Amino acid sequence: MMTPYPPGIPAVLPGERLNEPVVDYLCTGVAAGMVVPDVADSEVKSFRVVAE
Repeated sequence: MMTPYPPGIPAVLPGERLNEPVVDYLCTGVAAGMVVPDVADSEVKSFRVVAE
């Protein structure tokens, strides 16, 4: 699960596919100071795919 803070609402749930709008939201949010604490790469420079 990817839950950026603020706002603290999950952006991606387990089983969901990452798409371009979600990746853009996370990247621009992190650049603006948003924190994504529950991911392997909190700077959101890479994504680990565990299943296709």
